[in-house]
Amino acid sequence: MKNRFLSFILFFTALFSVSTASAQYYEIANQIPQLIRPALVGGFNYKGYVDAKYIKGIGNNNVDFLGFSTSQGFKYSNWFFMGAGIGVDIAFSHINGDYGNWVQPRPDEFRDATKTGVMIPIFTDFRFNVGAPTSTAFYADIKLGCSFLAGNYLQVNDGYLSSQQYFYFRPSVGVRIPLQGQNNNNGKKAFNIGVTYQLLTSNYWNAYYSNITLNGLGVDISYEW
Repeated sequence: MKNRFLSFILFFTALFSVSTASAQYYEIANQIPQLIRPALVGGFNYKGYVDAKYIKGIGNNNVDFLGFSTSQGFKYSNWFFMGAGIGVDIAFSHINGDYGNWVQPRPDEFRDATKTGVMIPIFTDFRFNVGAPTSTAFYADIKLGCSFLAGNYLQVNDGYLSSQQYFYFRPSVGVRIPLQGQNNNNGKKAFNIGVTYQLLTSNYWNAYYSNITLNGLGVDISYEW
């Protein structure tokens, strides 16, 4: 008798739990359109950035970058922006003094290799502001995505980067300076000056296939509207 009674209790408890969970899922599902509707109708503030950077490569395998990019997205609050972006990076690789002393690859395999190349980063952009939008403040920015080499091969040190996609990570910190004027009383337009770090992981060939990491430090300047 006790076992039957206990079974009934467990059955109704489970039934109540399932009903409660279903109600919660239903409530969440009803809230999703309300959450995305402001972005669709312009309730979130649209925001755009254009950015210029110079990255100095560091380490044994290093590449310098001169790049330009743009990010488009929404400002969800005075301190948080999220969007997506694309850029063009001109890569200047470095060849060490021993280049040419190792076993050369077949000419037909690497005949298109160069010391200067173009890479296309595509990324998600997260930006955090510390301070009021109408006054000079600090910011932190994180770009995370992938980058593609335009062309077949790029010489780096004593090997070559292939034309596959690379993991792309670029955080920055700096100062946000709002523009002065009657048309910018809400501080929406501003210049940003900061320091940046860039990391790329890539496939590499120097007599055998392997992976390397390209690190660099530099500066970036951006305009936002």
